Amino acid sequence: MVRLPGGSAARPTRSPGRPRRAPVPGLRSALPRRSLAGQVFALHVVVLLLLVLAAVAALVLQARGDSRTEARNRSVAVAGAFANSPGIVQALRAPDPTAVLQPRAEAARKAADVDFVVVLNTDGIRYTHPEPDRIGRKYVGTFAPALAGRTVTEEIDGTLGPLTQAVVPVRASDGTVVGLVSAGLTTDHVGGAVHRQLPLLLGTAAAALVLATAGTALVSRRLLRQTHGLGPDELARMYEHHDAVLHSVREGVLIVGGEGTLLLANDEAHRLLGLPADAEGRRVRDLGLEPGTADLLASGRVATDEVHQVGDLLLAVNQRPTDIRGGPPGSVATLRDSTELRALSGRAETTRARLDLLYDAGVGVGTSLDVTRTAEELAGLAVPRFADLATVDLSDAVLTGGPPEPGRPLLRTAVSGTVADTALFPLGRRIRFVASTPQAAAIRTGRAVLEPDLTRAHGWQAQDRERAARVVEYGVHSLIAVPLRAGTLRLGVVTFWRAARPEPFDPDDLALAEELVARAAVSIDNARRYTREHSMAVTLQRSLLPRTLPEQNALELAYRYLPARAGVGGDWFDVLPLSGARVALVVGDVVGHGLHAAATMGRLRTAVHNFSALDLPPDELLALLDELVGRIDQDEGAESAAGDSAPVTGATCLYAIYDPVSRSCTVARAGHPPPALVHPDGRVEIVDVPAGPPLGLGGLPFEAAELRPAEGSRLVLYTDGLIEDRERDIDEGLAELRAALAAAGPSPEETCRAVLDARPPAASGDDIALLVARTRALGADRVAEWPVPADPAAVGEVRAAVTRRLSEWGLEELVFTTELILSELVTNAIRHGAEPIRVRVLYDRSLICEVADSTSTSPHLRYAAMTDEGGRGLFLVAQLAERWGTRYTPAGKVIWAEQPVP
Repeated sequence: MVRLPGGSAARPTRSPGRPRRAPVPGLRSALPRRSLAGQVFALHVVVLLLLVLAAVAALVLQARGDSRTEARNRSVAVAGAFANSPGIVQALRAPDPTAVLQPRAEAARKAADVDFVVVLNTDGIRYTHPEPDRIGRKYVGTFAPALAGRTVTEEIDGTLGPLTQAVVPVRASDGTVVGLVSAGLTTDHVGGAVHRQLPLLLGTAAAALVLATAGTALVSRRLLRQTHGLGPDELARMYEHHDAVLHSVREGVLIVGGEGTLLLANDEAHRLLGLPADAEGRRVRDLGLEPGTADLLASGRVATDEVHQVGDLLLAVNQRPTDIRGGPPGSVATLRDSTELRALSGRAETTRARLDLLYDAGVGVGTSLDVTRTAEELAGLAVPRFADLATVDLSDAVLTGGPPEPGRPLLRTAVSGTVADTALFPLGRRIRFVASTPQAAAIRTGRAVLEPDLTRAHGWQAQDRERAARVVEYGVHSLIAVPLRAGTLRLGVVTFWRAARPEPFDPDDLALAEELVARAAVSIDNARRYTREHSMAVTLQRSLLPRTLPEQNALELAYRYLPARAGVGGDWFDVLPLSGARVALVVGDVVGHGLHAAATMGRLRTAVHNFSALDLPPDELLALLDELVGRIDQDEGAESAAGDSAPVTGATCLYAIYDPVSRSCTVARAGHPPPALVHPDGRVEIVDVPAGPPLGLGGLPFEAAELRPAEGSRLVLYTDGLIEDRERDIDEGLAELRAALAAAGPSPEETCRAVLDARPPAASGDDIALLVARTRALGADRVAEWPVPADPAAVGEVRAAVTRRLSEWGLEELVFTTELILSELVTNAIRHGAEPIRVRVLYDRSLICEVADSTSTSPHLRYAAMTDEGGRGLFLVAQLAERWGTRYTPAGKVIWAEQPVP
């Protein structure tokens, strides 16, 4: 036995024909035992964790069930107690139930420790609520069974989280239901047992884990002490690996002692040096080696890649001494046959060049989502590094984003090299390849075709024999046609030609061409899909944006919409006529580009259309829109995880209502840039509107600001793409906007033109929506208003006053219908409303009749039976008027009806 460098023992090697000794058998080492201890410890931890998780789950489920039961019982008890409390029936029949019941309901809510106690009428309208602004609105929940005398309980997800609410009927002395009482509280309000028991459970689990760890550590320590950290199996495995590596490595290894004696030589060293079978133990100089090689091995000096010729071989020798770190005297030499390396060096250079070409293709092909540009990048990369000429022919449908159409001619989309001189088909030429050509065969079979000698390729010449003769005459002698495949689609064909290089394409070149085109085909197909999606998104967006603005007299309008450089965004705007000659202006922005952003924009625009029909103030409309976006995110959250859909990642909106009668403008915004106001004297002001959160975040209220712009002022609404981009921040953009507005002409069209002309010359990376509205006022001579006492006799006076005013306006044809409409509306206000009652008539594009009172109860249209004495008033109003409806005000409600002006 000899010592290897570092002190490890090694036996003399065997000769090439000597049999190897079997590995030393032994008992199992301690390593599996240590692994077993670790496995037992891991099993302890897993079992303990499972028990803890099961206990926690059981505790949470039990606490949740108890919480829901207690919440349901408390809600029913509180609602029932309040519904049966003395005086509630009289309060419901009082002229103002809210004044009587609100203090009592709040006192009951605080005393019973519930989240709300709400009293409703039989139509579901709230008389009480912890938040006073919710009084007079429709109750959210199920109450129809309570009208039949039953108690209703349900669990819903409200703004406070999961909650349980109950609805109990309020019965009069004759048993009829005259009202409803609802009480509720969140399930977290009554929970808490799990929080008291969870620390004890976790503490017990931690103690058990510590004991398991300590026991496993003791067992492992005892095993290590008994085996000294190394077992027989490990020693046998190390020996087997040493022996296998030493005799299997393709480098010769020699160990020479300090006296120049060969101590060890592996099989490869025997082969390279031609050593005899009994070489170990003999002096190196006595082995018949070349003198230079023998001197190097005997000297023990340091050598690095010294080349020595041994017979027909060129050996690269590396040698290092073994006594550098206290080892035994001697040296270790390694021998490597460099003959094969030199033969392979030429092929390695070729392979490296091909790998570089493929790498450059991955980086340089597909830099844009444009089909033509990607084809040009492919052709330009191949010439002159791989071919002398390259052409790319694609189906026409691919260029427009569609799937390729089999049997149709191909369009020469990209060319690299001097094609004009070679007589090849030029760029832009439509080519129908005949079946015998390599291009047609490649498209038909889906495999690349190699033609090493074009002079003998009769199938290629059949395309155009005269042109083929000129191509061969130019010197083109070889080609490879590769189909552009994307899955099962054949997008086109790429042809590589050689002329200047004398060597033809070979099978290795064919494989390289296939790999190169396969990588480019992915980029071309991606560009095709993007083109298709972009076209769909543009079509969708154009169909969703307003094509024309509605006719109205309150504002003079102009707008601009500029798409981004790439992709379709979600910027949008709208103009919505409202009741009372008012007009709503909307500008919104959905974050992102593409089909999803355009579709989301359409959903939000439709929602704003629907919400505006309710005649809500801007802040309340944004609150509803925010709640809608939140629900959309919840519904699409699971689908987005599967890749089927995507939630609304961000959306902003600004909503403004302009009233030409009062010349007031109410504005609210949800994460949107503030509007700009250009006064008639040219002064520009960025309106300070409270900035609400973007849509979908929830939790924070929206605030509205009220402006009173002078007649002729211009209100400028826009999206953030107008004032900010990657090169400038929002403050710089607002300053540029101020300057452009100050220099703009007085009309909205001139304002739009000046604002967009003042933008930086570089195209924006985001969409831009711009809406400019110049205010107009409805003159006092077009408005008539009268107070109405709560006396049925006053209806005749109102009819007479309206008749006189219509005669002054020259609207005698509308006198009869207007008298009938106002008679019904005023009578309803006197019977079912409360003072003060006012009548207002507006003469705009239509004749608008409005009746206002101080109640929030909205009338509804019904069809009276043949035996009913009343109930036909609103039906008549709906038949005579072009539109009618109700809008709520802070002081009550307004019922309006519009008639077309002849």
